[in-house]
Amino acid sequence: MRLKSMIIAAGFGCLCLSAAFAQEEPQALRQSQMKAVGGALGTLGGIAKGEKPYDAQAVTAALTTISTTMKAFPNQFPAGTETGAETEAAPAIWQNTNDFQAKAQKLSADAESLLAAVPADQAGVGSAMKTLGGACGDCHQTYRLKR
Repeated sequence: MRLKSMIIAAGFGCLCLSAAFAQEEPQALRQSQMKAVGGALGTLGGIAKGEKPYDAQAVTAALTTISTTMKAFPNQFPAGTETGAETEAAPAIWQNTNDFQAKAQKLSADAESLLAAVPADQAGVGSAMKTLGGACGDCHQTYRLKR
């Protein structure tokens, strides 16, 4: 009987710990997603600036990362995750959720459009960066805290 009580108590403790970690999960996940998008933009930027040779596979991979990540990104901002994990998310995200989601979806759609006709050279990647950078900057201007 005592062993059964200890197992139940341990199970309950694990449930409580997992609930605590789950509260932190959206902040960590959205930060990870932004790092992935930043890495993809870094790849494209390196090609656009001539710091890296043009590579169609790398361009396609970067655009795919941006497109797929930005589809899921707005879902990482549930109520109650406004603070914690040194977030740079501005309160405006929760005040203007529809606009925030629309901006994320626009970036995803822009990346998808570019995937439909993958830029064929350095100049094309540079042009793509202007499109993507504009969407990124538009969102960051309103929905990212300046630190």
